[in-house]
Amino acid sequence: MSNEETTVSVEKRNGVAIITLQRSARRNSMDRSLVDGVKAALLELDRNDDVGAVVLAGTAPGFCAGSDLKFISRLELEAMGRFEQECGDLGRLIGYLAKPVVAAVEKFAIGGGLTLATSCDVVVAGRSSVFSLPEVPHGWLTPWGIRSLVARVGLVKARLLCFCLEALNSEDARAIGIVDYCCEDGEALTRAIAIAEKLAQLPRPAVRATKRFFSNYLMEDAEAMDFEANRLFLENCRETSAQATLEKFRQR
Repeated sequence: MSNEETTVSVEKRNGVAIITLQRSARRNSMDRSLVDGVKAALLELDRNDDVGAVVLAGTAPGFCAGSDLKFISRLELEAMGRFEQECGDLGRLIGYLAKPVVAAVEKFAIGGGLTLATSCDVVVAGRSSVFSLPEVPHGWLTPWGIRSLVARVGLVKARLLCFCLEALNSEDARAIGIVDYCCEDGEALTRAIAIAEKLAQLPRPAVRATKRFFSNYLMEDAEAMDFEANRLFLENCRETSAQATLEKFRQR
């Protein structure tokens, strides 16, 4: 999966496909090429009968820092909203994909990186990994993926996390349901692949049925929630505090 800048790589082994985010210079933050690359890879892998499960990982320095604020700050507001909608489409695609997706988190899952991880079926994290949703301190509501967070932690805890009063380490994130498995730093990918291999070895029709059954409930109203969050996000982005954040990133 490549274009002028390779932002996503795909490797297959033992019935498992590993999608790796490759924007290390931007902390694997999401721009249009990365989002489109992950979507295309997922759709292709979902049609591949040799693949039974998918791992989503980030190259060093960490998993994903969310939307690339330098990228979105240079867009017109409506285009910014459309891009965040496309990020939400990616999260829901993971939720409705027929094959299970395991997130391998190292170092950080920030903003949209956190909701990208919670959109996956299983989340594995290195012990020193940090999880946070810094959008409200930036001046806006988290624009997508809140449904996946609510499915894991409930509405009240999701609201508290969106206020971003503090970041979570991986053990705290596991205690509330964001993370499923903790491991030593540097071992998240290995652990995630081992879990994905176990899933790939299970009877495929039963795995598909299980994911579909739970997705019907876990993803209920996800599109409507993303639409409303995106609308409020754009309203926020017209305010002084958000404009100050965006201007800071425009100057970088």
